[in-house]
Amino acid sequence: MTLTPREQFRTARLYLCTDSRAATGDFEAFVDSVFAAGVDVIQLREKGLEAGAEIALLEVLRAAALRHGRLFAVNDRADVAAAVDAPILHLGQDDLPVPVARRLLGSDVVIGRSTHSPQQFDAAMAESGVDYVCAGPTWTTPTKPGRPAAGVELLEHAAGHSRARPWFAIGGIDLQRLPTVVAAGATRVVVVRAITEAADPAAATREILRHLPAVS
Repeated sequence: MTLTPREQFRTARLYLCTDSRAATGDFEAFVDSVFAAGVDVIQLREKGLEAGAEIALLEVLRAAALRHGRLFAVNDRADVAAAVDAPILHLGQDDLPVPVARRLLGSDVVIGRSTHSPQQFDAAMAESGVDYVCAGPTWTTPTKPGRPAAGVELLEHAAGHSRARPWFAIGGIDLQRLPTVVAAGATRVVVVRAITEAADPAAATREILRHLPAVS
């Protein structure tokens, strides 16, 4: 029986954010390789893209996700998510309100929320319509310039207050820091440079997954 995106997402452990890889021109080959290596979810995250350009890239990502039986996510924009029939929409603290996004996209789309403090984490866990939560940044990261690190303490809080919803550690996580993240209670992570800047992204994916505990 085919799983719904929501059912499939419940066991997701490795969530990758990537830009369009314009510098290397290998977006399609890259997403194919890391999906094949085991990445569960890929989110296209590149600020400043025109909607048409973003949709074109997301169509490539969608096709790759379908080929590999994986999931893909749209960042911020419910209208773009609707245009490409995305299974996942991710919203930041200052993005479209979750009830509005839910009204636009319906009940089947998985909606996530970024959080940067214990208070935001608890609020997101209690918020109707939120399906998963990201907690971080654990360490400072160039993908979010100017945002202070929330530290491992936020992950420890999340591990003790997660209720039944999935949550992901995010922010500066790489293979060297992964044991610290897991020790704090995280079983799911969002990564960027640990895979996107790796000499062999597929090998980096497999190594990260090898160090993550299973989820059920």
